Amino acid sequence: MNQESRSLPVLVAGGGIGGLAAALAVARTGVPVKVLEQAPQLGEIGAGIQLGPNAFTAFDALGVGERARGRAVYTDEMVMHDALDETLVGRIPTGKAFRERFGNPYAVIHRADVHASLLEGVRELGTAVELRTSSCVQRVEQGDEGVVVFDTNGERHPGLALIGADGVRSAVRRQYVGDDARISGHVVYRAVVDRKDFPADLQWNAASIWVGPNCHLVHYPLRGGEQYNVVVTFHSRDQEEWSVREGSRNEVQSYFEGICPRARQLIDLPKSWKRWATADREPIGQWTYGRATLLGDAAHPMLQYLAQGACMALEDAVTLGAALQAHPGNFARAFARYERSRIARTARVVLSAREMGRIYHAKGVERLVRNDLWKGRAPERFFDAMEWLYGWKAESCLAA
Repeated sequence: MNQESRSLPVLVAGGGIGGLAAALAVARTGVPVKVLEQAPQLGEIGAGIQLGPNAFTAFDALGVGERARGRAVYTDEMVMHDALDETLVGRIPTGKAFRERFGNPYAVIHRADVHASLLEGVRELGTAVELRTSSCVQRVEQGDEGVVVFDTNGERHPGLALIGADGVRSAVRRQYVGDDARISGHVVYRAVVDRKDFPADLQWNAASIWVGPNCHLVHYPLRGGEQYNVVVTFHSRDQEEWSVREGSRNEVQSYFEGICPRARQLIDLPKSWKRWATADREPIGQWTYGRATLLGDAAHPMLQYLAQGACMALEDAVTLGAALQAHPGNFARAFARYERSRIARTARVVLSAREMGRIYHAKGVERLVRNDLWKGRAPERFFDAMEWLYGWKAESCLAA
């Protein structure tokens, strides 16, 4: 590597949760970073997300654990009810025993607060990370000593390597993989409701889900309980395309006939909704192409049913940083080891999320089987079942 190349940054396409986490992880190895974000300003759209213990393990490894903890709401339990008859399907306490088992809490948080925690950590690094907005990656060229990224403004961005963290519609993935999305046909409506407008009989300190035939409803507190996140999902009767747009109150109201009144009141609350037509992609066995690799939703977009999209992006970033630390200056070896460490785990989450969606939305006899599945199960048995997901450790994240 010549002296000119040595001074170049690692480029990160995307300034969302995955991109900022990647920037933090790489910069903490002593390599300068340049983040290319297509939006005119850095920020995060959406509403609330759930964070498993593995997310907090990753936050700690990235040096922003206390920031994230200070913005999260810590739930007492995860609870599932049948949306037709209010039967309690399952309850998983997330208190002391849960934290002792996994070393970290379960929490809920606004997406913007996750992003803010990462952005503060990045800015604390000063000139180690350059943040460029209004820079939409269009294509990549590679050479022996690095890469050049061209954005839609016609600007060239030379770098040592490229991390494609540019989300579900990744330009980097499109160039190197070129695969199509798998449209789920499931539509998600999300909104945030102020506490004063939220039903008192549902103001639980819990990540709560009401499961019904071809649908489910979720609610949990945000921002110290001053707001509540409301998420409803249904199987669309229309041909869907992967998209985000404003929701229609009439549409969402039309999909929940037969739901018990207590759960149904959730869809009457929001004054406005955001509508996501969801999709994922088939897991792939290669993310790395020369000096370019993929991370987060660009690598493994997944359905929301395990609440692990952001968590997996954070784990990716920590693992990538560890691989670069283990193989300083050798991007081929570092990227290969990062990929080898992450492919199987993230593929398992993608496939498990699909199956969990099927379980949530069971009807007929399958619904009865689902409701019997967790009846009388002790917390420790739930914890055992979650060990593969929540027991991830930063210090042992690299494959041999």
